[in-house]
Parts: sequence; structure tokens; C-alpha cells
Amino acid sequence: MRKVILTPDLLRRVYGDARFRAALDAETGRDWREAGSCVGADDPDVFFPVDNDQLAPARALCRRCPVAGPCLAEALGRAEIDGVWGGTTTAERRSMRAVWRHHHRTVAAVAS
Repeated sequence: MRKVILTPDLLRRVYGDARFRAALDAETGRDWREAGSCVGADDPDVFFPVDNDQLAPARALCRRCPVAGPCLAEALGRAEIDGVWGGTTTAERRSMRAVWRHHHRTVAAVAS
């Protein structure tokens, strides 16, 4: 896997993504899984599309999901590579994960 380079453009793009901001704002430690729109999905395979042309159904469920932020935070925290989490693809999470780690390292350094 290629290393993601944190450029000012990437930081601006990821921090500007409402899904990423929702993940940063997500409550930690809360049991969010049972409240997910994915729980009642007729076909769980919709969250594991073969290609980007099949993303629309999963993203539609994620857009109206009350816990999309905590879902994405979980995926970023665990470096989840499979499936759609919080309405994001593996490629989107790869960039977000680099910024996520940078953000949390920066916050930890400021706090200490």
C-alpha cells in the first residue's frame, strides 16, 4: 500500500469533508451499532460493492444514518479497509486515515 502524503491540498479536502468532520465529532464509547441504517438493510452485501458503480445504494443508506459519524470514526480508528463505512469507500478512507492519524497526533502533542 502506498503511503499517503499529507499535502495542504489533501488536508483542506479531508477537513472540508462533512463525513470526516462528523467522525471527528463522534461520541466515543457509545454503542452506536444498533442504531445504524445498515442494521435493517435488506441486503448487507450492498456495503461491499465490487466497483464504484455499485456504491449508490450504500451511500443512500449512510446519508440518512443517524450514526454515520461514529461508524466512520470506528473505521478510521481501526484502519478498516473493507466495505462502505460512514458513506466512504476504501480509497476515501485511506486519505482520511492519514489525516485522522495526523489530527490525533497533533491533539495529543498539544495536550501534553
